Amino acid sequence: MDNIKVLILMGSKNDMPIMKKAEAVLEGFDVPYKTLVRSAHRTPEATVEAIKEAEAAGCQVFICAAGMAAHLAGVVCSKTVKPVIGVPIASGPLNGEDALLSTVMMPPGMPVATVGINAAKNAGLLAAQMLAQTDEDLAHKLKFDRAQQAEAILADD
Repeated sequence: MDNIKVLILMGSKNDMPIMKKAEAVLEGFDVPYKTLVRSAHRTPEATVEAIKEAEAAGCQVFICAAGMAAHLAGVVCSKTVKPVIGVPIASGPLNGEDALLSTVMMPPGMPVATVGINAAKNAGLLAAQMLAQTDEDLAHKLKFDRAQQAEAILADD
């Protein structure tokens, strides 16, 4: 991994269509990132190794997408003190509600910021906002984006 600010992890390649929205946000704000498929249950050692490699490459925020039991964000949170954003993925018989509860109901001392089901775009924006705390250029880009959103709504009048 080379000089990244965000690592996106997803439990399955099936999550890629959703997570492309987070990638698009990060690309739009010129935030360097990497995306990997890692499973909290099926590849725990590789998941931990990815976290270590990402931190060594400068990673400041982790975005973790998973469906059903959705333990990926919690596992990542247990291995880093960097912010972790969970994206519950709609899948299985509960269509993502189980993943939402698994991600948002972390035990005390292990916080995971959680966005809505399939809300990868918001995860990308939240990661950018976290990084903007120490990056004035990125903060300016985010303010400009918000202004454009407001203009688009008013143009619909």
